[in-house]
Amino acid sequence: MEERKRRAGFAENMSAAQKRRNRIIKAKEEQTALPQTLADQAPRGPLQVKNQVIGILRQTPTGGVVIPDPSFRSTDYGAIEIDKNHLNGAPFNMVVVCEVLNPNCDRGDCRGTITEVLGDYGNNDVRMLTVLRQYGLSQTFPEKVLEEVEPLPVNPDPELIVNEIAGGRRDKRDLLTITIDGEDAKDLDDAISIEKLRNGNFKLYVHIADVSNYVREGTALDAEAFSRATSVYLVDRVIPMLPPKLSNGLCSLNPNVDRLAMTAEMLVDREGSIYGGDLYESVIRSDRRMSYKECFRILTDPQPEDDEEYGDIIPMLIQMKELAEILKSMRDRRGAINFEMPETKVILNDDGTVNDIMAYPINFTNGIIESFMICANEFVAKKFFDLKYPFVYRVHEDPDPIKIARFSNIARYFGASGRLFGRISPLDVQRFMGTIGDKTALPALDEILLRSMAKARYCSDCLGHFGLASKFYCHFTSPIRRYPDLYIHRIIKSYLHGENSRSHFAGLVDNAAEHSSDMERNAVDAERASDDIKICEYMANKIGEHYDGVISSIIDAGCFVRLENTVEGFVPFRSLRDHYFFDERTYRAIGAHGGKILSIGMPVTIVVEKVDTEENKIDFSFEYGFEEERDPMEKHLSKGRVKEPHKVKKGGRSGRGGAASGRGSRGSASPVRGSRGGTSRSSTVRSGSGSGESGRFSGGFAGKPKKGRSGRGGGRGRR
Repeated sequence: MEERKRRAGFAENMSAAQKRRNRIIKAKEEQTALPQTLADQAPRGPLQVKNQVIGILRQTPTGGVVIPDPSFRSTDYGAIEIDKNHLNGAPFNMVVVCEVLNPNCDRGDCRGTITEVLGDYGNNDVRMLTVLRQYGLSQTFPEKVLEEVEPLPVNPDPELIVNEIAGGRRDKRDLLTITIDGEDAKDLDDAISIEKLRNGNFKLYVHIADVSNYVREGTALDAEAFSRATSVYLVDRVIPMLPPKLSNGLCSLNPNVDRLAMTAEMLVDREGSIYGGDLYESVIRSDRRMSYKECFRILTDPQPEDDEEYGDIIPMLIQMKELAEILKSMRDRRGAINFEMPETKVILNDDGTVNDIMAYPINFTNGIIESFMICANEFVAKKFFDLKYPFVYRVHEDPDPIKIARFSNIARYFGASGRLFGRISPLDVQRFMGTIGDKTALPALDEILLRSMAKARYCSDCLGHFGLASKFYCHFTSPIRRYPDLYIHRIIKSYLHGENSRSHFAGLVDNAAEHSSDMERNAVDAERASDDIKICEYMANKIGEHYDGVISSIIDAGCFVRLENTVEGFVPFRSLRDHYFFDERTYRAIGAHGGKILSIGMPVTIVVEKVDTEENKIDFSFEYGFEEERDPMEKHLSKGRVKEPHKVKKGGRSGRGGAASGRGSRGSASPVRGSRGGTSRSSTVRSGSGSGESGRFSGGFAGKPKKGRSGRGGGRGRR
């Protein structure tokens, strides 16, 4: 009882001044962050969409009004009046695209004209079309681009291969070479060969599709690739950077066909250091397409028939695993930060409805490829830094000292020892995170740490990669789906051919870096928006069901709870009986009267209360009696076992632990946090792959896995 009184007293004392100050600061930040008018917003996406709003057209006596889609808050400046002369034949009660005619107007005074009818809001395809239009993405390629691609063959002409080799391209078709990707990946841009040397060192070959051989500067194809800058992986479709004839065909390193490649050949010692190597144009022939799942099974559960089926690939995989472990240990020693956060996999039925949602399956074979991609990226970046050649680097700058010190103070409440302050190194962060005693809070602390760091971006200056503890880093390994990779391939080829193009590229790399960074952020937002639509569709059928989860974050208005399947919902404090105060210093919420503490990492049982499929928000409530319980972990232990915090259970009772069904739009959370009052982070956490740019650097300096390919890290991820 005394302890509860002490907690309650602390909550009351800290709330009045601190909470008032926090609200003022946040209000100022939000006010300065939001453009005042639609005209103030920057163009969106490759199509450079501006002054365009997606919404539902409703009938009025004078014409119509477009009600902006509430899930796209950045373009919601109030209802848009459409007079009858600007309806352009659009039917009412349909989702439309509206061009605002007076974008400089005050909020609520917009007038517009209908430019496109997308269809019925309830249609699966229409919801995805809204994402495409909102983020300026096109599923089709301009006619001029298709005309340039049309003459290209499905496979390189044998005569071309002979001529390329005669011109200096190295023939590596005799090397045992494999690709390892997700089972349904189509754009295979990297392949691996490996040799273990007599002295115990390794010769690693990373072969990357030579896309720049076909996408030439000054062509319509290159202009379109630059405009898109990245492939976009929506939940139900891919918007490729290059036409499928290239991305899935001529450039893809498919098995048993000759392919032009760019090869990074590296000598790696037993400590993981690169002590030599070469970079050159090559011809390769992949011997087999492997999947992560297949390689994992071979290495962990070998079968008698494997020798006949896979032959020399088996010892190759063993060598690859050995080298990957060496490289991972080397990165750990230098301070690379490894994050453990869940990724989301949305499984769709043939009709586009959601079959299931689960945490993305990851195994150590994802890390094998990631380690090799990081190795190649670092090798190439260092080589061209030493040459002082104009280049596009992938940079992740040092964290802001104030933000990292604030994070350090939070982490110390969860058992971390020491402090992070001033100019810190990645190794300082790694060691500090290793001291955290409360492991249940670690995933949430990882995300807080990510938000304390800078976001990775492209830059013409080599500023290093803090998260990877790397001095030299670039994106070299995915030219099929990332323009910076394609662009530096062009620079590399110019250097290899002895062309004196320094001055030419010096004037272009800044623009390539800046535009690619912008399009990457746009792609991440579009991918999250598409995932959130499907996640809310799925959870809309789970109203009243009970799930176990953990508190993943806390804000002034309530707390977020993440389930085992990675879905995240919001429990507003107003739905609870006690009055809770959020202490941002400790990332805890404390009941003013009962003294109950809510903390990140705490296992809880929730009921799905409400799902708003228009705003993409999910409301949870705590199971009945939650506020009367002792500490959840203590209760589970008293029963003789620790309850699995992520075990899903489905119940029949309504389970309103306080939150009235249908309450809370402002406090509700969608899978995309960052609705008003929330944090600007998605609950469908994306990563830089199974192990990130060396870790799951979503939201910060990486991205989510390519659909069908777990593992975009290290060269496959957005780090």
